[in-house]
Order: sequence, then C-alpha cells, then structure tokens
Amino acid sequence: MSHSKFKIYSFINKRTSMKKFRYFCLSTLLALGLGACSDYLDINDNPDNPNSSVPSAALRLRAIQANFVDAYESSGTRGCWITGNIVKTAGTAYNDYIVKWMPQSASVTWPYQMWFVYTASNLPDLFAKAESEGAWHYLGAGQLIHAWGFMTMLDIYGEMPYSEALTSSITPKYDDGKAIYEGCMAMIDEAIANFKKEQPVTAESLSDGDLWNGGSTDKWLKLAYGLKARWMLNTSKRTDFDPQKVLDLLANAAQSNEEGTIMRYVNSNLSQESGLQALQFGNLSNTTSRITKWYLDLLTNTFTNGSGVEDPRTDLLVPSAQFLNANNQLEYRRTAGVDLYSNIRNAGGPVSFDVFSSDKETAVKFLDGKILDPVRDIWASGTTDPARKGDSIYIPIYSENLSWITSKPGDPKDDRYIANRYNGNSTRIISTGTFYTRADAPGHLLAYPEVCFMKAECYFRLGQKGQAVQEYKKGIRAHMELMNEKLADYDQSIYGKQVIPAEDIDAFLASAAVAQNESEITMAKIMQQKFIACSYSIQNLNDMRRFNYSAGNIKDFGVVYIDYGRPTEFDAESARRYMSDSPNDTRYWFRRFQQASLEQSYNIDNLKASNKEALELTINSCPVWWDCASDEEYYSYIK
Repeated sequence: MSHSKFKIYSFINKRTSMKKFRYFCLSTLLALGLGACSDYLDINDNPDNPNSSVPSAALRLRAIQANFVDAYESSGTRGCWITGNIVKTAGTAYNDYIVKWMPQSASVTWPYQMWFVYTASNLPDLFAKAESEGAWHYLGAGQLIHAWGFMTMLDIYGEMPYSEALTSSITPKYDDGKAIYEGCMAMIDEAIANFKKEQPVTAESLSDGDLWNGGSTDKWLKLAYGLKARWMLNTSKRTDFDPQKVLDLLANAAQSNEEGTIMRYVNSNLSQESGLQALQFGNLSNTTSRITKWYLDLLTNTFTNGSGVEDPRTDLLVPSAQFLNANNQLEYRRTAGVDLYSNIRNAGGPVSFDVFSSDKETAVKFLDGKILDPVRDIWASGTTDPARKGDSIYIPIYSENLSWITSKPGDPKDDRYIANRYNGNSTRIISTGTFYTRADAPGHLLAYPEVCFMKAECYFRLGQKGQAVQEYKKGIRAHMELMNEKLADYDQSIYGKQVIPAEDIDAFLASAAVAQNESEITMAKIMQQKFIACSYSIQNLNDMRRFNYSAGNIKDFGVVYIDYGRPTEFDAESARRYMSDSPNDTRYWFRRFQQASLEQSYNIDNLKASNKEALELTINSCPVWWDCASDEEYYSYIK
C-alpha cells in the first residue's frame, strides 16, 4: 500500500487480509495462465524485499480491474435489496435490514473497502509506472477506473474523500457531490486523451494486462464515452439537463454487443480460492437468497395492467427446481416470487428448505401429514410452523460451482446441476440458479443493451418517440442475444441454460408486451426493459432514484416503476430514517447508504463536516448531488 491511511485500513480485520491475499493471487493466476500463487514473487528484483515500483503496469492493472469489479458489483448487490430484485429468507443478518430499508453500517462497508483499500490505493503506483514508461493506454485505463470508482462511491454514499483521498493524509477532507462529479468527468476526458495517444514501442501493450477489453483501445474509448453518458443521464432531474448531450456521447459508445465491456468469470476448480468466480455468485448464490414477486412480475408481465405475455428470458433469470408431479416423475418447476408487499417476512418466512426424502410417502410423514401442495412440498424445511411448510415454492437462486465436483475429472464442459449436498440426499436438484448468479456468469459492466435504453430514454425526452421505439426494441433484442453468447457455452440439454431461440425473440418483440409504435411507448416500458437488462447493477438503483421510484411526479412520465413501493416490512424503526410520509416528497424514498464504518471510526470529524445529517439515521433519505434539481437544493440538504 502506498499511503498510510490505507495501510491502517488494510489490517482492520482478518477477513480484510484474506481478501487482499485472494486478489493478489487472482492477478497472478490470470497473468501466468492460472499458475500457482507462489510464483508471484518471481516478478520482483528482490524476493525478500518486494516494493511497489517493481510490478509491471500489466500485472498491476489486472489486480486493479479485479478489485474494482468487486467494489462495483458488490454495490449492485446491495442495491438489489432496495430495488426489489432479490430478497432473503427471514433472518436478522445485517443484509436483512437493507430489505426493510434500514441498512446497518456493517452491511454497506464492503464496497468502500474494496474501492479504497484494494483498488484506489494502488492507482498512484500504476500512474507513476505508466508515465515513466510512456504506457499511455495503461494510464488511461487507470484514470477511467479512478473516475468510475469515485463516481460509484458518490452514487452509494454521497459526499466522500476525493481530492485528498489518495494523498498521505490519514484523515482526508470530504468533497461534496458536485466536486466529485465534475472531477470524475474531467478525469475521463484525460483518459480519453491518453487512449488516443500512440505508445512508444518500448511500452507494454495494453493487451498484456487488460481483463476486460483484450487491450482494445477502441473498446476502452467506447466505455469511456458510455460512462460519461451514463453519469450525465443520472443528472436528468437537474434543470440544466440536456438529453441531446447524452445522445452525442452515446454516438461514440458501444454500437453492438461485441463492443461492450464485460468481465468474463470462470467456473474453475480454482474459483473457490482465487476469486475467479462471478461476484454475484459469491454475493448471492447462497441458500437464503430469493427472487421477488415484483421482479418475476416484470418478466411475466403480470404487474398491474401488464400484457401477461411471458418474456423468454424468464426461466433463465429466475431459478427452478425438481419436484415430483402427479405421476411421481421429476419435473422442473419455476420458483414463486417472494411478495415484499405481503406479510411473509414479518411472519417468519420464507424459511430455507432442503431435500429431506426421496419419495412422497416419506415426505408426507416428515411433514406430519400437512402438505399444502403435494407436488412441491416433497421438499420441505425443518420448521414446525404449519404456515411455513409451503415455503419450498420459493426456490433459492443458489447454483453451485460444478467443475470442482464433476464426476468426470478434468472436463470443464461438465455443467450439469447436482442435487443438494448438505444432507447427502441426491434425489432432487435444489436450484438451477440464474443467469447472473452462476460461478461463470458474465459481469456486464457497461454493455450495449444499456446504451440502447439510454438512447431510448433520451429520444423519448426529446419527443422523438419513433426513434425511442427503435432503440428500445434494439435493447431488448441485444440483451437476449448477449445472454445467448454465454448460454451457447453450456450443454443445451440442461434446463435453464439453453439459448433463446431466434423465433422466440422475434415473437416476443412482436407481442403485446413490447411497445410497437409511438402511441404505445412510455417511459415505464423503457425502464422496465432496462431494469431487466441491468439486473444486479447499481444503475437500477440510480434510475429508480431519478424517477422517484413509483411516485409518478417526474415531468409527465407517470408512474415509471409500476407496483413498486416500500416493503410491508417497513416499520416504525425503518420510518425513523425517512422524513416524510408522502410518496411525492423526496425524503419519502431511499436515497443513499450511510457512510462506511471505517470512516466513522477513523475520519469522524471530516465526516461530520460533510453533511449535517452524516451521523443521523435520516441520511438514508438525503439525496446525493445528481439526485437534485439544482445545486441550491442539494446544499439545502447537506449544510
């Protein structure tokens, strides 16, 4: 670590140290063809005394990219519990409190730690190395990640140490949201300039160290313009917002799936130890995570006034499990969605469940004769609560890493599901998992479908609804085709992993679920499809804030997120964080996470000075800078 602040933070707890080691190993494995972590020291002049100036720009960039992705996608994970994408079984773990809109500092510290401790603290050394060698493309990559990381911190926390964050100060001052936003936009401009430079032949090729774009400066430039457009679009509430400027930027962003930026993870027997597995697999693929009814309704179009036409992505984005049918034969059945607007979690549900028997007769006996659904309830929990014995309809999104339990050692293409292994029973597949939560799920960092939906929104705002329809439909098709690129890697006999047939894509695009012309297109339809395409992304939380969730009070767009609202679990303790009981009031809705516990412990004075509500529960409903109509409104909240 280069700076004393981060030296202090890196030894906060054991988990931190282990995570750091894990990602050093990751960078080395990827650099050396998945070789042993012990080879890392071979790159140093003196194995007994390695120093920060020795690692190459290529090796340093790999680690920075991998650690940044953890910070970025872990932010998206936490956003999912607010946006209603996923929920957890009943419990009192810290993340359960996010679901009820009362996050705890301990549950929102990880993105901060991954950014500042493992990523940002290493950027100055990358900058110095790249500049000394004239490796301008590495410098540009580092600058873009610098901007992206600090903008993510602004998105989730608001005010943040920025101008002094990577200096020697152990108590850096905070900058407000406007300063961070403008600094990040300027930093991207610098990155763009460096990507356009020609490197000397003596400089390392970007392809030697680039995990995302294979060393293509063209793709990095498209990423840079796409990020500028994304962040400018986040300011859509501001009175000076101009959608045409966003479109101008998007003209230089990705124009096809091939040009998007994706982190490609690996389902490998090394994944458990090396961090090669997808972040959402690590964060969400456990026995307690469930899909919500709100998210499932988006896919089945069964929300209020929905068309009822099922999206062909449904059984790819939500899990299924094997149950016995009436003929005592195994068949896959799709999960039910947990209804956050029911009393289920207040009533102790849904509970976790497992395979307890191999035949219906034993299952009936185990359940004391109480079966709510004889087909589904052959899987049950150990609960004694009769009301909870039907919770097997809520299937976990957990899908195990399979290559390291294969019956065919060394065969990386063995992607079969296995039955639950926790009690030794092998008669049922507990979950197919979901597209984004498998060990080798792609991380769509900024993919072409999102570009299409950004264009659709801007054209709609400009009254150019015909072009909005075109981009909206391009985005839907692009997302299905992008999913197919990964799905094609799997054994096509495996349920839930088959590619979407071209005729199904065409049929859906021509159906009543999709706006066909200018009279049918609405902002709600555009954002519904963008939400699906950006599943598990922090951008969904950003978008919800921009439209005030389901308030319906942004311009003349009407209700954008139909059927969305505060969960039933929202109680008097949750309400202490929100300063209004009116959905039309900004302070009614979730606006940001409170600052990470590390800042509260080690930089408390500067934290207090950054926002008058910094240490108050109400900080969760305080808008960040881009979520305000003007600077005056923003400063009225924080000063």
